[in-house]
Amino acid sequence: MNMQLFHELAFYLMYACAALAIFVIVERGLFFNYTLRQAIGLEKAMTHAVQHVQELPAELTARGSLPLTLVSDILAEKHQLTTEKDLEDFSESVYIANRGAVQHRLWILDTIVTAAPLLGLLGTILGIIDTFKALAVSGVSDPGQVSQGIGTALYATALGIGIAVVGMFFFNMFQERIERINDHLKVLMLRACVGRDAGKSARAATNAADAGKLHIA
Repeated sequence: MNMQLFHELAFYLMYACAALAIFVIVERGLFFNYTLRQAIGLEKAMTHAVQHVQELPAELTARGSLPLTLVSDILAEKHQLTTEKDLEDFSESVYIANRGAVQHRLWILDTIVTAAPLLGLLGTILGIIDTFKALAVSGVSDPGQVSQGIGTALYATALGIGIAVVGMFFFNMFQERIERINDHLKVLMLRACVGRDAGKSARAATNAADAGKLHIA
């Protein structure tokens, strides 16, 4: 069995994990920053007077975002619901449906954090086995080569731990961002539900006024 080949394969797997972790970190970092910024902006704009998406500032509705989707879905349906219970259930379902998108791809980073040290340890073990096999064949003719082989094997463990530490830092940071975004989504959900009865009363008053004018005419 060619241990050197498996040793190199462990390195290639760790390099692939590092590249994938970088992609997830950059993509999720951009997503969380944009989503959090949009959520804060919508939260400031969402007053009790806002009853339709068109009443929001244009800069907040020009591009799609997770908070805008949540607000749009609730504002589009809340005037069609007959009871407060229906509105509560519908808004909760919209919140749950959009909350899941925040966790997207984070399982990849979590898996890399767990797997990278194990791959590094595997690479070290395979490298040491390969070094001892070489010693068994040729003997200890050059101690420097033995030290170099063991050092290369230990480098695999260091690389795996390094990948895991960086991934764990960003994973924990993203968890904090997720909590903040979910808090803002809850606030947006509650504010989007406000004013339904007021809107109905205003329409009823308008219809009554129109009916009175027709009656007088």
